[in-house]
Amino acid sequence: MQSFQHLQPLLKRFVEKGPVGNSLAVMHKGKTVFEEYVGYADKELQTKMEKDTIFRIYSMTKVVTCVAALMLYERGLFLLNDPVEEYLPEFKNPTVYRGKDLGEVDVTPASGSIKIKDLFMMTSGLTYPGDGNATERHIAKLSEEMNKDQSEKLTTRKLSQLLATIPLAFDPGTRWHYGFSHDVLGALIEVLSGKSFGTFLEEEIFKPLGMEDTSFNLSEAKKHRIASMYTRDDDGRLIKDTNMDDVFLPSFESGGAGLLSTLGDYSRFAHMLASGGEYNGNRIIGSKTIQLMATNHLSPEQMHYFNWDYLKGYGYGLGVRTMIDPAEGGINGSIGEFGWSGMAGTWVLIDPKENLSAVYMQQMLPNLEAFHQPRLRSVIYGGL
Repeated sequence: MQSFQHLQPLLKRFVEKGPVGNSLAVMHKGKTVFEEYVGYADKELQTKMEKDTIFRIYSMTKVVTCVAALMLYERGLFLLNDPVEEYLPEFKNPTVYRGKDLGEVDVTPASGSIKIKDLFMMTSGLTYPGDGNATERHIAKLSEEMNKDQSEKLTTRKLSQLLATIPLAFDPGTRWHYGFSHDVLGALIEVLSGKSFGTFLEEEIFKPLGMEDTSFNLSEAKKHRIASMYTRDDDGRLIKDTNMDDVFLPSFESGGAGLLSTLGDYSRFAHMLASGGEYNGNRIIGSKTIQLMATNHLSPEQMHYFNWDYLKGYGYGLGVRTMIDPAEGGINGSIGEFGWSGMAGTWVLIDPKENLSAVYMQQMLPNLEAFHQPRLRSVIYGGL
């Protein structure tokens, strides 16, 4: 489409100094108005980026998880202000690491329960592994132990139970902090639906939308279709990272980072959300629930902690960034545009006001998201 003529040269620019290949699909009012595949899925094997290339979408899994949980909310199975412990009893009587003088920490009772909305909003006090605070270090130690001990296959429910033993980084509902909250939502979905997390997604979202190549596990028949992961070193050299599959494709069904998908599959999911919850006659979720998801839920105090520089102008809804201030972000998009991204540089934009969606795929670390994604957004909106 002529109005999106600047997208192809932009994708090629990204490949010159970034990933070995990438792909982008833009849908507007039910039609694909731009679709392009540039470069390679595997440079050494000379495997081109194609329609059927499968990607590790990492944290773009989170949007799927939150939609799935909200489907159960629509069925009256929980309320957002319900304490998590009503459904996942392991979270009863949570504790918090609190700092003392000389870098020491105390463990004391939390001021209240984790609410289900805290899981959606990343305000639960759960973190990812790291070295920034005592909770991050404790979760890092737990992750090491889980990786060493493969004798017991980790499950979605088991991870929730393990996380519940770790003191939180702060009192629930007081701050925003990226972490394992959406993995716990996966466990909540299992308890409420009576199905495994993956089965619920397959039956309720993937099958109705025709997402045949989206799953937590890659069959032998499809392994040749997965794009290889690359890292770009300080000298600009691209190195294939063969360790990534073992480390980042966990045996459990991770609501935070576990899905594999294709450009076409995820585009159908994204456009369903941009179209009020329906795609090709299949109603997945209500339009009012999507509005709730894409509303900023963070208070001014919580917003202080949602401070990723390249997301200026955005707030955070029920598991998604959401555009609240185009002037602050220097953004030519709509208030209420929402979405998220993945660790290897994948990205989704969803705009119900314009009935517009876009999905970008690549597989590289560092992912250069702060360079790629704002430029994609500005060119896409420039084409309307």
